[in-house]
Amino acid sequence: MQAIAFFGRMIPRCSNFLLVDVMISGVYTLRELENAIASDPDNWRPIVFTNGCFDILHAGHVRYLQAAKNLGRTLVVGLNSDKSVQAIKPQQPGLPPRPIVPENQRAEVLAALKPVDAVVIFAEITATKLISILKPDIYVKGGDYQLETLPEAPAVIAGGGKISLIEVEVPSSTSAIVKRILQL
Repeated sequence: MQAIAFFGRMIPRCSNFLLVDVMISGVYTLRELENAIASDPDNWRPIVFTNGCFDILHAGHVRYLQAAKNLGRTLVVGLNSDKSVQAIKPQQPGLPPRPIVPENQRAEVLAALKPVDAVVIFAEITATKLISILKPDIYVKGGDYQLETLPEAPAVIAGGGKISLIEVEVPSSTSAIVKRILQL
């Protein structure tokens, strides 16, 4: 395998892709985030938590994240891993497999958004494990969800948190964007 210089570091080259292990500000492992919150809870709490695929970001995502951030001090986004997105959104005939954007890139873009304070990637189908560990003060989902059908609701309540459903201001979705592109 060849290596090339990248900002003064020798990075392995694999085909046309660089294998780069870069720390991205705002993207945490679960353990790192858990430690950060425990070491300075006054800087983090009240924590607002939401989760999703966030495959191709659009204005609906941005407005949703802004509204969520307004509910607390920090906004933590649980991001579905590539593998969990594939399980949640199986490939449909005539459409590309999901996710379109790889998890590390989705995490980096989310972390760069002004309302987002932390992003943590998770491999499970639901964010129940993350919620049980992080114990957010407020769990947020879009208004297109219902409390009765949220699999994470029992974990939020068990951790002493509240659940808030935010009205969808801009009805859009990655699936709709992909379908529109394919029609061009």
